[in-house]
Amino acid sequence: MKIYGVIGWKNSGKTSLMVRLVAEITGRGFSVSTVKHVHHAVDLDQPGKDTFRHRQAGAREVVLASADRFALMVEHRGPEPELPAILARLAPVDLVLVEGYKRDAHPKVEVWRAETGQPLIQPDDPLVRAVATDAALSLPVPVLDLNDTRAVADFILREAGLAV
Repeated sequence: MKIYGVIGWKNSGKTSLMVRLVAEITGRGFSVSTVKHVHHAVDLDQPGKDTFRHRQAGAREVVLASADRFALMVEHRGPEPELPAILARLAPVDLVLVEGYKRDAHPKVEVWRAETGQPLIQPDDPLVRAVATDAALSLPVPVLDLNDTRAVADFILREAGLAV
């Protein structure tokens, strides 16, 4: 599996770009999975539901399954799992797009907008291979038009070795 990151500060447009990239890249016939890092507690379950009770009783993994999809919830009860451990659990696909995990060691596109008031991450991270922005910037890496999803997808697919 090829891994490529989309990073940036809060409210820079990472999720919007991720959604557009998934649609664009899957539309080209590639299989794509995503990983999103969050800084708050995530719980798909609700108190009183059967699966919640399973977890509360001590189950390490609980699967919610239906005719349309299933969700695997893992109680790690320890430090946050590292990205490689999460990636190891995924079924094989052509490309995994990772939103967040900006300090991890995989190639990334940074989403940057001046209105966030945050500095660029790219100057301090050699794994940021391009910056997708709506601003006119001069950088030592390619500057991509944030609104040109096709161009960003082309860049990522070339970088990941999935296109020429």
